[in-house]
Amino acid sequence: MNLRSIAAMILAIGALLVVWNAWQSANSMLRSRDAGSVMAAPGAADVKPVANATPVLVELFTSEGCSSCPPADALLSRLERTQPVGGADAIVLEEHVDYWDRLGWKDPFSSSAMSERQTEYGKAFGGRQIYTPQMIVDGRSEFVGNSENAALQAIRTAGAVAKPGVTLAWAADGKLNVQIAPLANASAGDAPLVFLAITENDLRSDVKHGENAGRSLEHRGVVRQLANVAKADTSAPGFSSAFGVRTAPEWNRSNLRAVVFVQEQRSHRILAAAAIPFPA
Repeated sequence: MNLRSIAAMILAIGALLVVWNAWQSANSMLRSRDAGSVMAAPGAADVKPVANATPVLVELFTSEGCSSCPPADALLSRLERTQPVGGADAIVLEEHVDYWDRLGWKDPFSSSAMSERQTEYGKAFGGRQIYTPQMIVDGRSEFVGNSENAALQAIRTAGAVAKPGVTLAWAADGKLNVQIAPLANASAGDAPLVFLAITENDLRSDVKHGENAGRSLEHRGVVRQLANVAKADTSAPGFSSAFGVRTAPEWNRSNLRAVVFVQEQRSHRILAAAAIPFPA
């Protein structure tokens, strides 16, 4: 074999190697796509995106003064971060009650409004005594807030029931545009209300006194603000409005979300829900 033949063979082998490497790279990309891998933006990797899933509102009534509450807080955070129930998008609200504040530690995130909301749930559930930690899923089921099995079952059950769609979008003037599909799942004779909640993630508190003295507690989905912003007419072909949203200077805007949900007044069932991060 002469030198010219050897050179031609080397060039052919090199071309084959280039083709082989390109094929391997493309095949690897296809495998990643089929496995559902997602390229997450910086700072968003701790929350898995949930597409084509039924929104499920998960509320936790809690307090930093309660020694049984930190495990429930951690469970709520885990439910939001990992979204463990297929077909369900768990939208979490961590609601800090204030009736623990007189027992040694004043919870910096507590609110009498959250205590009142929990009391209303107690009436809706037949006058049951309220307690912490208490988790309520879609306004339909309640249980001790640190029970992971109960939480997963309740979310799975709620996620199996379709809800009317809710579309949220930020307008250029800072208002939140809300569109809600017709409430075909509303109970006859009940009057649903539209609520707007502002929640904040990644909050931390060093507890100095009370049952959790000496502990550093972390929170996600803490309700900073909750308001009834409108009534939903069940006979109307959907709901559409824009709401102004105010925030406090001490809230970290990059960790805020707006949560909109529709709730019946008597049964307290959640009919529809959605959440959207605040714009940068």
